[in-house]
Amino acid sequence: MACKRENDNEDNTAANIWKIFNDSVHGHIAIHPLCVKIIDTAQFQRLRHIRQMGAVYYVYPGACHNRFEHSIGVSYLAGKLAKSLQENQSELHITPKDILCVEIAGLCHDIGHGPFSHLFDGKFIPRVRKEGDKKWEHEDASLKMFDHLIEKNDLKKEFKKYDLTDNDILFIKELFYGPLEKDKDEDKVKYKGRPKEKHFLYDIVSNKRSGIDVDKWDYFARDCKMLGFSNSFDHRRLLKFSRAIAVNGHPRQICFRDKEVDNLYDMFYTRRLLHRRACQHKTSLILEAMITDALVLANDHLEIKGKNGEVFKMSDAIKDMTAYETLTDNVLFDILKSSNPSTDMKKARRILKNVLARNKQGLYTYIGSCPIPKGIQLKAFKKEIIGLQKGLQDDDLYVDRVKYDYGKGTENPIESVHYYSKEEPNKAFQISKSKVL
Repeated sequence: MACKRENDNEDNTAANIWKIFNDSVHGHIAIHPLCVKIIDTAQFQRLRHIRQMGAVYYVYPGACHNRFEHSIGVSYLAGKLAKSLQENQSELHITPKDILCVEIAGLCHDIGHGPFSHLFDGKFIPRVRKEGDKKWEHEDASLKMFDHLIEKNDLKKEFKKYDLTDNDILFIKELFYGPLEKDKDEDKVKYKGRPKEKHFLYDIVSNKRSGIDVDKWDYFARDCKMLGFSNSFDHRRLLKFSRAIAVNGHPRQICFRDKEVDNLYDMFYTRRLLHRRACQHKTSLILEAMITDALVLANDHLEIKGKNGEVFKMSDAIKDMTAYETLTDNVLFDILKSSNPSTDMKKARRILKNVLARNKQGLYTYIGSCPIPKGIQLKAFKKEIIGLQKGLQDDDLYVDRVKYDYGKGTENPIESVHYYSKEEPNKAFQISKSKVL
């Protein structure tokens, strides 16, 4: 195959053309040139090596999809929803800049994920974090990685080409993270990227009100497809039946046609189904526990190089994005290939070999499940169990808390949703559970 090398001195007009991606869920989708620039950075490309469902892949062979394709899908759906609102409601004054910002936010919402996705921030970091340290989540890293990506690749000038200012960059961060400045008074408006009249845009990528956002729409469709699960929730219908309406005198928020109430119930049921049958499947949790133990054992022995050659432990790499961008699921093989003779590393290698070989004698044994009384911490509960069994040591038992809910703990997320009717498309109202047959 022959190919022509581009002349660096020539103006590459192709760089300004929208590119077509063939996505396994959404089909052929057009991606904005600025989004393509972001996709082509090393910081975004690392998402190819972080599986969407972490250790679930070792239970369901089809769950091999990654954060890379999910992020592109979220960007596409974010743009679709914003454009739908723009076309149906001209009074919203949604601009092309607004739509581009929403697309970039969808694209970059997960760039802060660590190895094995939620395992890293949900299980590994809490185990190695010092008492009193601020809770750290992947969204915190997404903020830092977004700034790092722009700076490392000199993308500020690319943003300026499309008239995106520092305020627009702030808006993008708020879209996927939420308010950057916390206010004690919850009633005060904390968003600064856009005025109150456009606060409905914050519902698109990461909806803090009801949890109904395009991030979930993509991963529900993608996870179900890859796992082979049936999915009765239809996000395409919600795209068509969404409107931004003022609610009880407050700024507009995204509401849905009243006839879509059953579709929304299906959406939250799909979430519960995915957690029960895959994310929190007992074997998935066993393998997550083993991988977490291996990462904890290896934490003090792996050297992660950061900015200016500084060396970090894996748990401290979250402080330096140059170091953090090198962390992917491949850390599993870094541990396996290591010749470090320490006892901890030998244990870590043995655990991971058992995971990969599915060695029944080497896998942790599932004992059973029982309700954990409200208010009791896992450490205290584990200590109580150990006290009931003679000869049982702390390292012999792993206890995890499993929650099966619809996304808002004990609350019903549907109670946060507002609807509109065909007869009164600009009047928002709620539908009680008792009225849904």
